[in-house]
Amino acid sequence: MRILIAALLATASIFSPLSSWAQSADVEATIKKVDMKSFSLTLDDGKIYKVSEEFNFEGLKAGVKVLVFFTVVDGNRVVDDLQIVQ
Repeated sequence: MRILIAALLATASIFSPLSSWAQSADVEATIKKVDMKSFSLTLDDGKIYKVSEEFNFEGLKAGVKVLVFFTVVDGNRVVDDLQIVQ
């Protein structure tokens, strides 16, 4: 899991300078829906967060509270890091 997170952070750091409109942020919320086909998470804030195809969905399901670090790229929220809140 740590390797996956490190890979996501490395990828995000490489591409972030390429987009001058990218914004980084974080949100703590509860997962409302996990969509493994479209590689996305819907949180109880009503917003959809995209993840990479290599993302590990293990342990993620509706009702799990998470802390999501994301970057807004071209209007899409792209997950940089995700931690389960206990």
